[in-house]
Amino acid sequence: MAEWHVITGEYPPQPGGVSDYTRLVASGLAAAGDVVHVWCPHSDAAHPEDPGVVVHRELGEMRPRDLVRTNRMLNAFSGPRRILVQWVPHAFGFRSANLPLSLWIWSRAFSHGDRIEAMIHEPYLPMPQQKLRHTALAMVQRMMLSALLRAATRAWLAIPKWEEACRPYTFGRTLSFAWLPVISNIPVHNERKATEAVRARYAPERGFLIGHFGTCDGAIGATLRAIMPDLLVEHPERAILLIGRGAEQVRDQILHQHPELHGRVHTTGSLSSAEVSLHLAACDVMLQPYPDGASSRRGGLMAALAHGKPIVTTSGTLTESLWAETGAVVLAPAGNHLEIVASVNRLLADESERQRLGAAAACVYARHFDLANTIRMLRAATPQTDEDPSVSAFHISSGFPRSGC
Repeated sequence: MAEWHVITGEYPPQPGGVSDYTRLVASGLAAAGDVVHVWCPHSDAAHPEDPGVVVHRELGEMRPRDLVRTNRMLNAFSGPRRILVQWVPHAFGFRSANLPLSLWIWSRAFSHGDRIEAMIHEPYLPMPQQKLRHTALAMVQRMMLSALLRAATRAWLAIPKWEEACRPYTFGRTLSFAWLPVISNIPVHNERKATEAVRARYAPERGFLIGHFGTCDGAIGATLRAIMPDLLVEHPERAILLIGRGAEQVRDQILHQHPELHGRVHTTGSLSSAEVSLHLAACDVMLQPYPDGASSRRGGLMAALAHGKPIVTTSGTLTESLWAETGAVVLAPAGNHLEIVASVNRLLADESERQRLGAAAACVYARHFDLANTIRMLRAATPQTDEDPSVSAFHISSGFPRSGC
């Protein structure tokens, strides 16, 4: 039985993908028999209580005085402590520039002898940035990452591409990097009648419902605005459902330019995870375009995969080879709107291909991305070794194992 101390910048009831992810991982480790302590910011709302998971809100606002208090409490546990840091710079307060937190993590390794493992969801802001303030922030985040990697004994990566981003900031130090794909935060709810009710609300009679789950801002929103008219205007048998909060602006802009599409572009607003699952299940095809390409860090893509949905997505600079190798999704070049539209059109016209893709998606998710795999890898990476053969299947140098589905 191992004892874990999970450091995270967000945890339920705080919303966010990392918040949900951390809860699932903490609960999974506890269910496997480990002792789990989660250290997270303060929240006035009640946090969920999961068996075997002790939640400490002592990180407060993650200011130096909060770190001093957390230090004292951590020292009450027998050492060396195994600390798993959920690394997302923008979740740590200080306007995403919390260098004191990184130095505190470093001190836990070198002053207290703790074993630090880092789960890198996002390493830092990319460079160059248009604004000087953002450039300075990107530089501070690189300093934060270098302090973290100096303290860490292992770095888990949401996508393999992050090794290229992180490796220079080890400054030649030997460090184990391993790919730990992000799981879906949306459990599958198989409720046929409830799913049929959702479909009846949004889908045209004997028609198709095209879904999108996740953020609709920035480049993703721009792509959706560009391609939705081409998918709908000449196809009255289709409707689009934008699942999740923040999609209303995209919908309103589309309807302003194409008022004839009123009643065929739908948004759900914020939903519970169970409600999201029902809405995903109601869709015929999921449309998940990303400017940097499909990758296993994309929560919307992983949720669609877990639900066994036919998916049209994009290939780009961050796209792992598994998406083409497994044939579990349809890939179009990021930014190629004509090819994205053509891919959706071909898929809606071919029922057998939709069935094949849905089955492949569910199989690939179950075989490689299920929470059980994440828990197995974390627990197999014992504190006594930095290169454990049991995790080699997902090591960066080994590539991604073929699905066998």
